[in-house]
Amino acid sequence: MTPLTQSSAEAYVASTCFKIGPPGRVGVELEWLVHDSCHPHTAPDPDRVDAALDSLRLPPDLPLLPHGSRLTREPGGQVELSSPAADDLAGCVQLARLDLAALRTAFAAQGLTLAGYGTEPHAREREVTLRQPRYLAMEEFFGRAGPWGKIMMCTTASTQVCLDAGTDDYAGTDHTAQGGGGSDGSDGTGPAGRLGFRARWALAHRLGPVLVAAFANSPLLDGRPTGYRSTRQAVWSRMDPSRTLAPALDGDPRTAWARYVLDAAVLCVRRSDDRPWNAPAGLTFRAWLDRPEPERPTLADLEYHLTTLFPPVRPRGYLELRMIDAQPGDGWVVPAALTAALFADPKAADAAFEALEPLAAATAEPGPRGPAWTRAATRGMDDPVLRQAALGCFAAAESALADQPAAAKLRTALAEFADRYPTRGRCPADDLLEAPAARRPAPEEDAPC
Repeated sequence: MTPLTQSSAEAYVASTCFKIGPPGRVGVELEWLVHDSCHPHTAPDPDRVDAALDSLRLPPDLPLLPHGSRLTREPGGQVELSSPAADDLAGCVQLARLDLAALRTAFAAQGLTLAGYGTEPHAREREVTLRQPRYLAMEEFFGRAGPWGKIMMCTTASTQVCLDAGTDDYAGTDHTAQGGGGSDGSDGTGPAGRLGFRARWALAHRLGPVLVAAFANSPLLDGRPTGYRSTRQAVWSRMDPSRTLAPALDGDPRTAWARYVLDAAVLCVRRSDDRPWNAPAGLTFRAWLDRPEPERPTLADLEYHLTTLFPPVRPRGYLELRMIDAQPGDGWVVPAALTAALFADPKAADAAFEALEPLAAATAEPGPRGPAWTRAATRGMDDPVLRQAALGCFAAAESALADQPAAAKLRTALAEFADRYPTRGRCPADDLLEAPAARRPAPEEDAPC
């Protein structure tokens, strides 16, 4: 086998993490905190969670729900449903809803509720309940720099939207979408250009703070307000920057991402014996490749390393948008509809770029530590610039969905959310903050007993 080198590793990452082709498919990854339906302030008995999952009778090597969604467990006891990639937004929502209904039924039978918050709002001991080598190494790695990694692992949940990377119609041009230009697509602004992976990469990052602010739903931690609308976002901004910051946004995204991957610190080293998977402090993947040949990582090590990187937008052959807090109930449908509509329709993408232009300078610094990201986490839709940008994006998405009869109900949900929240300078976090302390979190999240 040919040894892995820096150049071959970068070439592999660049060629596999952006799969080029006409975009259209949509997927969602829905993380949920698990609550006892009668006593949400107390952590549920793990045996009851096990019983709920066992009742689904899913093969351990391929845990797929009836309509194709993959079910996994997170290190702090959260569960995640990852839908199959659907050909359009309406199909994605339908499949995810059907599998989510089956999952909710199984948990309800054990007196458990799937709770949609970006952070666990109740005061609980933080414990890594999945004692697997990966998560034990992750706990040790993040523990070197403070409590933020363990907070992320044990008390956070997100709504992630997955979209095709796009085409490569304008391979030699600049698609960083800094504004201006003609309509022929030569700068990524034409109809075909908006379907190119460079423009879609740029839009995902430009849109990121708006998604954080509009769907902020984590103002509480340890039973108290934190001063943030999205505490989850604030937690991510304090973690290892080599794996949570966005890569450089100028130039070719494939090259930037490949360099980012190699320069990221190694989180864990898989071992076949009983030794811990802990990685040496300060070791980057690039430095690991510089070791003597018998000690170098393999291609399998590189592929595993990719799964330990958590920037706001992660290229996995498709683009995984990771910055959205988990939403209450079926609220996840709205961020899925908003992003899918903007990315599927070139005119909507143009309108979104125009609406986001006032944020251009504030988003030039990579998330999640740039000024726009910080304002989004702190103020949500109370920030006037973010609010106006959000309203422009919601309007563009509604217009795009008007041409899709199958998405009529999704368009209605989008409009109702916009009216309830961005139009009024609010986000879901404000509902939690305004509820009397005795009634936090909002009662709709916990089934009556």
